[in-house]
Amino acid sequence: MALSAHLAELTEKHRVLDRTIADEFASPSSDELTIAKLKREKLKLKDQITRLEYQVKQRMAG
Repeated sequence: MALSAHLAELTEKHRVLDRTIADEFASPSSDELTIAKLKREKLKLKDQITRLEYQVKQRMAG
């Protein structure tokens, strides 16, 4: 898979997780453990996105 396609896929997953977290917060029966798990997953995705963005920039520069 091309880096840019993988980056787009991860970015979409990050966006969906963000929405899921917001929905969980809005829910009257929100679960702190679930929210914490979703936030950790979102952070992992953000780290992957940052690494891929760096790789894409390196390929474009060199």
